[in-house]
Amino acid sequence: MRHHTGIRATTLVLVAVAMTVLAWLLLRWLASGGSSVPDPGWVGGVAMVFLGAALLVGGWQVRKVRDGHPNPTITPLRAARTLVLAQAGALTGSALVGWYVANVLVLLPDADVESQLARIWAFGVHAAIALLLAVAGMVVQGWCRLRPRDDEDENGSDHS
Repeated sequence: MRHHTGIRATTLVLVAVAMTVLAWLLLRWLASGGSSVPDPGWVGGVAMVFLGAALLVGGWQVRKVRDGHPNPTITPLRAARTLVLAQAGALTGSALVGWYVANVLVLLPDADVESQLARIWAFGVHAAIALLLAVAGMVVQGWCRLRPRDDEDENGSDHS
């Protein structure tokens, strides 16, 4: 039996690239109708930082229990929820990277305008924060992974 490896980095790259292309097409279409690229705002960045930090704290607690340090507040259900939240955070961060990169690409032709350059930098910072969220999700996913038992081989077969 093969163990499930969880979300892979290649999946996150594909999500980011797909979102970049789709968002770029949408933003270009909206721009052709006279709409402008929305400002990123600071709330999204703060929310991503908060979520990434919460993921790391929860994941660290699960990791400690996995490594043999008892903590009665970490139940198997809480560990499973932490894993699912980590995977959701990784996918969300990846999709947001694509969204923010698409905004940057749409604004790049006007980078010589000071106000647009400031927006490009803001979207770039948001993309970096979103990337950190995706990385946090992947790290926590690794922390939640159970180590093989001594009585299992590499394929997960039980020799009992």
